[in-house]
Amino acid sequence: MGEEAKWYVIHTYSGYEKLVAENIKKIVEKNNNSDIIEARVPVEKVKELRNGKYREVERKLFPGYVIVRMIFNDESWFTIKSVKGVTGFVGDPHNPNCLTQSEVDKLGIEEKNIEIDYKVGDTVSIMSGAFEGSNGEVAEIDMENAKVKVVVSVFGRNTSIEVDLDKVVLKK
Repeated sequence: MGEEAKWYVIHTYSGYEKLVAENIKKIVEKNNNSDIIEARVPVEKVKELRNGKYREVERKLFPGYVIVRMIFNDESWFTIKSVKGVTGFVGDPHNPNCLTQSEVDKLGIEEKNIEIDYKVGDTVSIMSGAFEGSNGEVAEIDMENAKVKVVVSVFGRNTSIEVDLDKVVLKK
């Protein structure tokens, strides 16, 4: 009891990814106490040239796969396996491995709720990346893309760099 839901990868028939995800969502809505939380089809937005015009389209990152967040037990396993279009779990069919937090972060399937304690004009310290340990002034905050622009001094010149919101902390 109290087990945390984790992300698992299920294999589907090619072209059935969205249908499988929608059917899982219907099951979740139907069973309020279900151990299955959500299903996602990882996609990326790309620009495509067609008839001389560019347009933005969604392309599946992993055709034939759906990512499911659930508490793994016999009932949830059976429910997922019985969805039309699902061929099975990736890994051991009866005890699949869940995704690690770093894999989930790379896929961008979990929305992060980031709270920041700094504002434009504040001095912050950069916690990771090429400028780790550097201090700079916040020039702009982009909550939608979870980025912050920080002006740091590089070889005596002010340079604006873009960093993830959670990679900087208020300098005290």
